[in-house]
Amino acid sequence: MTTLLSLGHGYCARALAQVLQPQGLTIIATARDEGKAAMMRADGVETVTWPGDLTGAVAKATHILASAAPDAAGDPFLQGAGAALARARPQWVGYLSTTGVYGDHQGGWVDEDTALTPAGARGTMRVLAEEQWRATGLPVHIFRLAGIYGPGRGPFEKVRDGTARRIIKPGQVFSRTHVADIAQVLAASIRQPAPGRAYNVCDDDPAPPEDVLSYAAHLLGLPEPPAVAFDQADMTPMARSFYSESKRVRNNRIKTELGVQLLFPTYREGLASLLAHGDV
Repeated sequence: MTTLLSLGHGYCARALAQVLQPQGLTIIATARDEGKAAMMRADGVETVTWPGDLTGAVAKATHILASAAPDAAGDPFLQGAGAALARARPQWVGYLSTTGVYGDHQGGWVDEDTALTPAGARGTMRVLAEEQWRATGLPVHIFRLAGIYGPGRGPFEKVRDGTARRIIKPGQVFSRTHVADIAQVLAASIRQPAPGRAYNVCDDDPAPPEDVLSYAAHLLGLPEPPAVAFDQADMTPMARSFYSESKRVRNNRIKTELGVQLLFPTYREGLASLLAHGDV
């Protein structure tokens, strides 16, 4: 039986599970409390308590997906379950990283061969976690995800309630990816393992963030949100930190090596689909 062990079963891992379960794969996922475990079991996912002993789950796993956020010491599962993972014999391991590992390129293009020069603490921790997973000797694949959106993570609610603001910072662009495309990239990699490979997961249209909000308003038939200059915007430190990096991310490798055809090649198709299906 093919079994995927999901370490840190969040938004992207749930999307992958929905793709793999109809194919007959068993999903075992870590859960931190009984409430979350019950919701996972309702989705047909077996659960194991974390923090806790993962020995049995690791032994069953033919595939492992790690998607927990790192801390200053790196990946939490390698810290807490390193001995069990060292004995693992999976066919495939995926680690969900971020395009933040490339740092700021002032709007320039990056690909998987670009040097990793993270600009902040979050990117630095991701680079460390990538290195730690590679050092395990397991068949690790790195997936560097751009800004994630999808069901429940669209801009429509803020546009509707009038709280959305178009933050204007000249030259600022972000790459994005729909969670359904993340899931299909991971599934394609599972079918075609290439241990040691890194993949950027993003769409074809890096764009200024204000353009996305304007398009969401257009789809809703509402006026576009008001514009606010970046240096005058009231933002949390976390939100402001995202604007410290501007880059365009190439996604050629997922197409040429994994044969992926994006379901949502730009934010326009992605937002229109969310609205059409009520997933806002």
